[in-house]
Amino acid sequence: MSTPKFFGREPAAWLALVAVLVKLAAAFGWDASPTVQAAVNGFAAAGMGVLIALVVKDGLGAAIVGFAQGALALALGLGLDWSSERQAVVMAFVTVAVGMWDRTQVTAPVPPSPARPTTP
Repeated sequence: MSTPKFFGREPAAWLALVAVLVKLAAAFGWDASPTVQAAVNGFAAAGMGVLIALVVKDGLGAAIVGFAQGALALALGLGLDWSSERQAVVMAFVTVAVGMWDRTQVTAPVPPSPARPTTP
């Protein structure tokens, strides 16, 4: 399987561009700590994961959970003041909600075996 491309470029090239733009912005006036810069790059990577999962139609649920983790990390880096317990509850909710949605989307690769008669 070949790597999906977006506007003629591979995902790694787009993520490299985002990383360079973040560094460029920080060099020319954006007062962002290394933690915030890392969170922005993590958020971009999580978003790219969702985009790739949509394109290749595989693992969308896992990509959405990863995106939520990236979004939470970015929010925390930007100053969101949530306790670890609150973070865990939100991520548990996201995981369960995605799992419930995934369950309706997944089909078994083989049909179920026919029912066997019971012996007395």
